[in-house]
Amino acid sequence: MKRLIWLIQACGLLLVVLPVALMPYRLACAFGQGLGMAVHMLWSSRRRIAIDNIRRAIDNGALPASLDAEQAVRDFFRQLGRSVAELIKIYCGLGRHILDGVRIEGKEYFDEAKRSGRGILFITGHCGNWEIMALVTGLRCEPASVVARAQNNPYLNQMIAWVRARYGNHIIYKQGALKAILSELRHNRIVGILMDQAVFENEGVLIEFLGRPAWTTKMPALIGRKTGAAMLSAFIHREGDEQVIRFSPPFYLDGGSGEGEAALIADTQRLSRHIEDHIRAYPSEWLWIHRRWKRTGEEKA
Repeated sequence: MKRLIWLIQACGLLLVVLPVALMPYRLACAFGQGLGMAVHMLWSSRRRIAIDNIRRAIDNGALPASLDAEQAVRDFFRQLGRSVAELIKIYCGLGRHILDGVRIEGKEYFDEAKRSGRGILFITGHCGNWEIMALVTGLRCEPASVVARAQNNPYLNQMIAWVRARYGNHIIYKQGALKAILSELRHNRIVGILMDQAVFENEGVLIEFLGRPAWTTKMPALIGRKTGAAMLSAFIHREGDEQVIRFSPPFYLDGGSGEGEAALIADTQRLSRHIEDHIRAYPSEWLWIHRRWKRTGEEKA
């Protein structure tokens, strides 16, 4: 019975998104932005979380005092809706021009990291249209593996995996991910990890993120130390109607911060700082609706 419900959900979703896929690109983007604003108005619980998160970051100096929290949240929902419309067209096979229009800055840094022969670990977060970044990287640089959580609906999960595979990428599911990641890096391949979401205490370390304590995955720091893989930060952002992917110069976790838990925390903080810097540059493009600071007591402080 559950599988039938999943199938009905998947078919229903396809029927809903197909009209958007068939729209001209600009109309689809306008529709997506309008949808985002509708969600902004109706999803009041997440809107309040986002506004509170930004205001706290402003209050503790992590974001500029001139930033209007409510406007930033409106802009976030608007660009999120547009991102959804873009992905609908891509997933339905009608959005190759969207991918072709993305500009990459720092491709030479990727090539330099590749020459190291130790694999590449992309450090990134839920910024801009991060799914498009993964697809474009697979098309223009080299196929990559992305660490992600499996969808609850297996039919939707298969569809997402199929689309990613069309562009050369595949998913490493979080459960049992370490072995697969190490194998990819040993073969000088690419792995992307989004490390900007809250984790349980046994999965991470407590660092400062935008001025507040936050539980953060320690996996990238552990892997970087163990393998010596080249690490690059990678983010996508909008510049008007254009989307730009930017790679950082490669860097390595060579043990310079010492050993033990304190060193692991220092390395995780260093990696997370790349995400913080990008958020400061493009504050309306990060996933502020996520409860990033949960399980620390900060949410109710």
